[in-house]
Amino acid sequence: MQATKLSNISIEEYIAIERENDTRYEYHNGEIFVMAGGTISHTDISGNVFHETTTKLRAKNSPYRPFNNDLKIQIQGERRFVYPDMSVICGEPETSEYYKDALINPIVIVEVLSDSTANYDRGEKFFLYRKIETLQEYILIEQDAPVIEVYTHNKGNLWRINRVSGVENSLTLQSFEIEIPLKDIYRSVDFSVSQ
Repeated sequence: MQATKLSNISIEEYIAIERENDTRYEYHNGEIFVMAGGTISHTDISGNVFHETTTKLRAKNSPYRPFNNDLKIQIQGERRFVYPDMSVICGEPETSEYYKDALINPIVIVEVLSDSTANYDRGEKFFLYRKIETLQEYILIEQDAPVIEVYTHNKGNLWRINRVSGVENSLTLQSFEIEIPLKDIYRSVDFSVSQ
């Protein structure tokens, strides 16, 4: 996680700081971290996966609702608020007792990996996300190559991993039965450009 850190902050202070500064911060048990900006590829990929998911769900007149990286999630039972690159809920939003604009019921979470966040997204952040009772799929998208890891929640609190690679293949989101070609997720991304 790339961040500037402040410590010993209450949740109420955290919410006030975000509102006053119009800046995104993650909150972890009294510490807040300023979220760093992303690369052009990161922005393209995040926008593409959000657009493709939204378009396909609307075409199906689906009850699922995607949100981009401006919406925070509170980890249930934790004093932690995070910003995934995309999240999807089914039905009505359920929100944090502390903050009405923080979700607690995502069924799918998407993160676009970067050199500075990949270990955090695969490790500690995934550990936190697994505490979300509603979460069914966790998607990690590489920036530097057309590679996506899909973690699917199975019975008994087990997670199955599937890896999809190559722009000729598609990402299948089992939670709402849609497929997105990787060529559409990686539209406009130039893999020859150093990140």
